[in-house]
Amino acid sequence: MKILAIETSCDETGIALVEGKKTENGFVFTTIKDALLSQAHLHAPYGGVYPNLAKREHEKNLPVLYEQFKNDEFDAIAVTHGPGLEPALWQGIEFAKKIAKERNLPLFGVNHMESHLISSLAQTQGQTLNQDSQGLTFELKNVKLPALALLVSGGHTEFVLMREWFNYEVIGQTLDDAVGECFDKVARMLKLPYPGGPEISKLADEARNAARKTAGSGYGDFAAAKSPEVASSSLGEPTPPAVSSPLRLPRPMLQSGTCDVSFSGLKTAALYMLREHAKGTPSKAKESPLTEEEKAAFAAEFEDAVADVFVSKTKRALNETGAQTFVIGGGVAANRYLRERLQQLVLENYPDVEFRLPELAITGDNAVMIAQCALTHLLSGDWSLLRLDLDIRAIGNLSIAG
Repeated sequence: MKILAIETSCDETGIALVEGKKTENGFVFTTIKDALLSQAHLHAPYGGVYPNLAKREHEKNLPVLYEQFKNDEFDAIAVTHGPGLEPALWQGIEFAKKIAKERNLPLFGVNHMESHLISSLAQTQGQTLNQDSQGLTFELKNVKLPALALLVSGGHTEFVLMREWFNYEVIGQTLDDAVGECFDKVARMLKLPYPGGPEISKLADEARNAARKTAGSGYGDFAAAKSPEVASSSLGEPTPPAVSSPLRLPRPMLQSGTCDVSFSGLKTAALYMLREHAKGTPSKAKESPLTEEEKAAFAAEFEDAVADVFVSKTKRALNETGAQTFVIGGGVAANRYLRERLQQLVLENYPDVEFRLPELAITGDNAVMIAQCALTHLLSGDWSLLRLDLDIRAIGNLSIAG
């Protein structure tokens, strides 16, 4: 079965043609074509996604991308209808409805976050991925249930438990800011370009590499000790190489007794501490109160704080649910340090739990994952995503739990 999928939930315009087949123990997805246009450079001056600009760009980009697919044959159309920015979602929906009418094909409405989850479970079996997934085969098989997913992106942060296929329960979530949003805002405080996540990670890597070379010696007058809150949390994972920071950031809600997280306080602590540090900086340096060395150390401290929170909460979630599979999905799942810390946690503490990571080429928003999600439903005999009479609407706050 071949599906044309459309993704416009935020600032990526994506169209993909994917073929799916059912196998003895799962599914095989082959990406026939994959086209993606990013708007990140257009939103950079705003420090985040500007909804009306995203809508306008999707409207402009969709016909351009579809030129690559207009002569292809496919059996159905799948489109993201939530969650996301509703003005952006509507552009994809209306475009998908137009094609469905012209070709007299069924239309399926797909949940964006479920797509992140399912695509993260699919594996490429050692194939080499470049900038996209075109021509590659993904296998979705032998998933041991229950499965626990940590979905992290610019708009969402949640722990989702799947006891049975397509039956989801949110067992923990952010009480305020999504982690991707926190990365972007802290990056802006450091005067780093948008999107901020990769920029912070790049600086953090520089600081850790420098710390390794100097065998943990500190930068300036800043202490390199781990936060007492983290040191006493008994996570069981080795402490990463010590990196001193111009401030010691909190690790919110480690002792809350739940799988919920909060990043608003972390963001605010970063803001106030940077302001306080700037007070002792000569006026000529006010625009950049941290030296480049200090900025890198602070980026590492921030990334450490985020990773410490997720390691602690993941351990709680695994203990409480007895999950047999753990997966991380969403745009922030591309963060190498977070991937390594979570993988380390599972390998050293949960040898019976299978840890699956999404392929980097489909970690961010894309249409391939939308197709994979729709195909998984359809090839399983579940037609609940079908929208009769093309009756589909954008739902900005659509939950994965239904």
